[in-house]
Amino acid sequence: MPPTPNRYFTPNEVKRHNTPNDMWVSVLGKVLDLTSLVAKYPSLDAQPVIKEAGQDISHWFDTSVTPPDIRKCVDLSTGLKAYLQPGGKFIHVPSLAVDTKIDHGYDKPWWVDPKYVVGYLTVKPRLIRIVNTLTTHETTLEVCSEETLYDIQTRYLTVNAHARSYTWKRQETTSRELDMSKTLEENNIPDESEEFAKLGLPDDYYTPALHIYFDDDLTVDDWQAQA
Repeated sequence: MPPTPNRYFTPNEVKRHNTPNDMWVSVLGKVLDLTSLVAKYPSLDAQPVIKEAGQDISHWFDTSVTPPDIRKCVDLSTGLKAYLQPGGKFIHVPSLAVDTKIDHGYDKPWWVDPKYVVGYLTVKPRLIRIVNTLTTHETTLEVCSEETLYDIQTRYLTVNAHARSYTWKRQETTSRELDMSKTLEENNIPDESEEFAKLGLPDDYYTPALHIYFDDDLTVDDWQAQA
């Protein structure tokens, strides 16, 4: 399934796209696919960006201006303000000196161009266990705190092609059905990692479980699941 601008990603998902042929970065909460950008500029200007493939580069930007722009510094050789580029000059950054090699054939620099945005970086990733009560199979998924249960179910489709044919519940004192249109937090499944940290416990000390119950209504034929 191709990413959409409304989708959330975890830092680990961004890290998987770490080559020039498949290159993502996160910038100020957005996830950008810069694969086509670096392919268009097969020069040294692309190298500082390529070196950060799969990483968050929010520290490159000054958020005190609108829209956020590349941080500036004083060029010691000229005494003038210049863009801060510790890794070397990179794509779409203007030069103080006249440079005929610079490409001005773009409407917006890549860091503000919406065409590169594939989604948003989650504020907080979470671990969740999904227990299939039919097969007793258990899977741990890393999900985004902003995702609804339907979004999490969509992630689970890669594990179980029949995921839509299950009722999702939370086992506590009693079993309760979950609202697929709401997030984990909205379904009263809080993120307790900060409390664990205060007690000196690891973030994954306890991973909440969701139990799924088969509805006997296959949404995907066996031959489709095997294709």
